[in-house]
Amino acid sequence: MTKITPVILCGGSGTRLWPVSRKSFPKQFASLLEEESLFQKTAMRLSGAACFDKPIAVTNSDFRFIVTEQLAAVGIDPGAILIEPEGRNTAPAVLATALYLHAKDPDAAMLVAPADHEVADTAAFRAAVETGLKALEAGKLVLFGIRPDRPETGYGYLELDGTGGDTVPLKRFVEKPDAATAAEMLASGGFLWNAGIFLFRVKDILAAFDT
Repeated sequence: MTKITPVILCGGSGTRLWPVSRKSFPKQFASLLEEESLFQKTAMRLSGAACFDKPIAVTNSDFRFIVTEQLAAVGIDPGAILIEPEGRNTAPAVLATALYLHAKDPDAAMLVAPADHEVADTAAFRAAVETGLKALEAGKLVLFGIRPDRPETGYGYLELDGTGGDTVPLKRFVEKPDAATAAEMLASGGFLWNAGIFLFRVKDILAAFDT
C-alpha cells in the first residue's frame, strides 16, 4: 500500500468568525462544533489509517506552539512542522513541503488539506483518497471537489471535462463567481466546489512547478 504523507495547511489570518477567531488564534484552532478544534479533527482524519504516514503541519511562527500542543492533546506525533516566514497562500506551502519530502523520497505521495474543513463522513473521505491513489500511478495530480447544492458565490469551482469513472479530468478552475454565473454552473451539473484538497506524488508536483 502506498504511504501518504498528509500535509495540513494551518496558517490563517483570523479575519473570519471574530471574536472566536482572531489574528493570534484563527478559527482552525478554536473548538467551534465539538471539543476538538477543526485543526485537531483534520489531523485525526488524516491519521490512524494504514495508508497515512505522520502528518506534516505548515504554519507560521506564531502558531507553532499551538500546533504542537493541540496535536499532543489528541495523541498525534507530527512528522515535521514547517514554519513559513510569512503567509503566501497554498502554492508556496505546497512547494516547500514537496522539496522537503523530495530529499527523502521523490516518489512519496502527499495529501494537502486545509486545517479548517469540517468533514462529516471520515470513511467516505478516506475512500475517496484511496480512489485517488490509482491516478497517481499515471503521474496525475488529483483534486477533490464537493458536489454543490446551491449557487454559492463564496467558493471557487472546478469545471469537469467529462463524467463517470472513478476520477474525472479537470477542464479548468473557476474563481468565485457572481450569483448569475453560479446559478448557471449549478444547473449545468458539470461543476464541483473546489475543496482545496490535493493528492499527488512529490516528483509530479515538482515537475508541474517547473513547467
